[in-house]
Amino acid sequence: MPIVSNLGLIMKRKNMTYEDLQFISQVAPDTIARARDARIATCKLATLEKLATALDVDICQLFDHVKK
Repeated sequence: MPIVSNLGLIMKRKNMTYEDLQFISQVAPDTIARARDARIATCKLATLEKLATALDVDICQLFDHVKK
């Protein structure tokens, strides 16, 4: 069951760059890049919380679950 990232869409809506998100969230740029696409397999809840807080969204908004 694939998980689809909404990170790029949220960043675009908020007019936020990778650099902005990295600075505000204090999450490594490669982690942010992986979280934006299908390369992320696991992620600590603390990291998701940092990203969600920086983007001012709920953690559950970062990803969607798509049934096959």
